[in-house]
Amino acid sequence: MTTTLKSKLHDDLNAAIKKRDELRSSTLRLTLTAITKEEVAGQEKRELSDDEVLKVIAQEAKKRREAAEAFAQGGRAEQAEREKAEGVVLAAYLPEPLSDDELNAIVAQAVEEAKAAGAEGPRAIGAVMKIVNPKVAGQAEGGRVAAAVKKLLQG
Repeated sequence: MTTTLKSKLHDDLNAAIKKRDELRSSTLRLTLTAITKEEVAGQEKRELSDDEVLKVIAQEAKKRREAAEAFAQGGRAEQAEREKAEGVVLAAYLPEPLSDDELNAIVAQAVEEAKAAGAEGPRAIGAVMKIVNPKVAGQAEGGRVAAAVKKLLQG
């Protein structure tokens, strides 16, 4: 029987509670709550796939990074460290991020595919993003991907 990412999060939460690891248990609780919230959003309740769970974890990790930056700029170093530590816990569940070279190679291939389909110039950004996003899901942030696409399309 294969275990889903969500059940792995539940198992890890139980282990963290038993070890009295407050940081890990609170982070996993918040993440599981975000997953449940996503499951009940919309017309009817549904079970999220592992890919959808990964997206929720990535969103939560991004929130932690942004909060850590905001706390650091606000002079609240203790809270910034806490947010960074929570981000590290979540990063363990995410795939390894793509390097710049790997991302540029994927974007270059997508640009060629889009050009073959007839998309040219700056207007091709949407077409290229549609090709790139499924390939880099969870491994690169949207802003980073968009910047690489724009850079390549503008020469």
